[in-house]
Amino acid sequence: MAELILTTFDWVPQAPRGYVRDLRVRWALEEAGLPYDVESVPFRDRNADHFAHQPFGQVPWLTEGNVSIFESGAILLHLAEKSEALMPADPQGRRDTVTWLFAALNSVEMAALPYSIFKFSDDDQETAGRKALDGFLAARLDGMERVLTGREWLSGGFSVADILMADVLRLIDRFGGLSQYPRCRAYVERATARPAFAKAHADQMAHFARAD
Repeated sequence: MAELILTTFDWVPQAPRGYVRDLRVRWALEEAGLPYDVESVPFRDRNADHFAHQPFGQVPWLTEGNVSIFESGAILLHLAEKSEALMPADPQGRRDTVTWLFAALNSVEMAALPYSIFKFSDDDQETAGRKALDGFLAARLDGMERVLTGREWLSGGFSVADILMADVLRLIDRFGGLSQYPRCRAYVERATARPAFAKAHADQMAHFARAD
């Protein structure tokens, strides 16, 4: 099997540390016990090689031999196909996992991202647009609160879908956005209590701190 190489930035400002999306990939790799190396690209000088791997100048991307994959959801799905620790082998379990993986990206993160941008920028103006976005997020969180009633994980056992969904929800929780959603908060707490998350988070924080 070709070596797995995760590429992320060499440094980021303090605010996004612990939330850069290479953490999702680190977490999945740790859950699956897959060996990997981490390489860096400059945060301040994104060159042609960077854009060749990630056309939007973002991170992460994953290489495996001559294969290069960008977008965290696509990387997670690629890794899930390598390990039953990330996705069950039975057809229904696989379908459920893939469904929730896409739900995390297309339904929940789509609402969470504008919310987090406003919070990071300290923009709390009560505009009509902001109220609409807050309502959009509330509708998604209402749905997740219902889904998580009496359910530990999204597709039976813990899977790559939980890595992605928990990572989306914990960013909302960072700004207190889950205060009215106890099941969502408990879900994030269960997921982030896993040893693989703790290692992935510590490794990301140490990685960026080395460049300070």
